[in-house]
Amino acid sequence: MLKLVVLSVLLCATCHVAFAFAGGLLPNGNFEFGPKPSQMKGTVVIDRSGIPEWEISGFVEYIKSGQKQGDMLLVVPEGAFAVRLGNEASIKQKLKVVKGMYYSLTFSAARTCAQEERVNVSVAPDSGVLPIQTMYSSNGWDSYAWAFKAMFGYIEIVIHNPGVEEDPACGPLIDAVAIKALFPPKATNKNILKNGDFEEGPYVFPKASWGVLIPPNIEDDHSPLPGWMIESLKAVKYIDSAHFSVPQGTRAVELVAGKESAIAQVVRTVIGKLYTLTFAVGDANNACEGSMIVEAFAGKDTLKVPYQSTGKGGFKRATLRFSAVHNRTRIMFLSTFYTMKSDASLCGPVIDDIRLLSVRKPRLV
Repeated sequence: MLKLVVLSVLLCATCHVAFAFAGGLLPNGNFEFGPKPSQMKGTVVIDRSGIPEWEISGFVEYIKSGQKQGDMLLVVPEGAFAVRLGNEASIKQKLKVVKGMYYSLTFSAARTCAQEERVNVSVAPDSGVLPIQTMYSSNGWDSYAWAFKAMFGYIEIVIHNPGVEEDPACGPLIDAVAIKALFPPKATNKNILKNGDFEEGPYVFPKASWGVLIPPNIEDDHSPLPGWMIESLKAVKYIDSAHFSVPQGTRAVELVAGKESAIAQVVRTVIGKLYTLTFAVGDANNACEGSMIVEAFAGKDTLKVPYQSTGKGGFKRATLRFSAVHNRTRIMFLSTFYTMKSDASLCGPVIDDIRLLSVRKPRLV
């Protein structure tokens, strides 16, 4: 019933107030509507309200696809335009949301000339710093997800570049900002794990063939992947069946950075009780080839599942049986090896359809 009240309506261009919507680009979220010539000086936007539906602060540039900075071609993630955030620059937009609900932001970012670029995303009182120095794709940009709980009926989404470079124009390109309401699933009698099929997750752009990165060190309270924690130094990739091979349903997770790319969930268990953890391991049909191993952990029990990928899709199923030794058990998955495609982009094994069930001990006759 709650989904019925999350309706899509247009943002008021003058008052900067929006009504909540379940999923999609923010008003002018792809920055295709730009400033007037009088609101710019070269590529720099000099009017705080120069970009329709947004308010800017600091050194913000309006970048056209194909534009160059010296010998470097500036890559625009989607469409014809994007914004670049210079030192301490930010863009923000106000939205009307459902108080108390969880939401996920998805946006695309491309690194330019700074080596340690980061993006600070905030919706008061939550904020997070997303490292974007590691490029996971070969096309020059990645899409990222970040989640928050709406503490108020109106929120202000702020994307900020906290960097301080010698060249004030050295900052990330930002494009395609979208939002999606999250409906965190609960454990059931068919699966003790929450969201074991990964069907609930961040917004995925319909035409984006590169997936969405879920950044490291994301806790489960505000995870774009409800129920799961990203307990690693690197991100994991959220993929869809429209562009990748997915073992079950329409969504899955690709472990793209070896042992530095891990997901985990803590579940309630009964000490001494037997459990079975079943899951699928495969490849995304994205030319990621080679010998892969997924390591599954259930408390102190582990299972290594080898998978020989031809990069053309496919999967196998595996089962880990264990006896609980605590009333809370950590379920975790990671990839043993780093894997790279021929274009040098990071990739790895896909996991999906993770189920955890208790096993009844057979009665003695």
